[in-house]
Amino acid sequence: MFMRRRPLMRAAVVGGGAYVAGKSVARRRGQQAQQDSDQDQRIDDLEQQQAPAAPDQSAPAAAAAPSLLDQLNQLSALHDQGALTDNEFTVAKAKLLG
Repeated sequence: MFMRRRPLMRAAVVGGGAYVAGKSVARRRGQQAQQDSDQDQRIDDLEQQQAPAAPDQSAPAAAAAPSLLDQLNQLSALHDQGALTDNEFTVAKAKLLG
């Protein structure tokens, strides 16, 4: 009976080590996937901000000021990107809303 326990203990130690290593690899892959997703979202946001707006033939869009909704969306995007802190975002939003 004593001889049987050692192989079982060895198998338990090896199996436990493999389990922990597998979880570690899965966690790192998940973190990398999240970072990639966040980076893709930031790139998409920047591309949308930099993309030239299609000129509207019926009204001069360049002369008109951005709407309140557009300004709030821009503030929200900057806040989501981390360019604005919570306090800066709150102050800027309050300033826009009056």
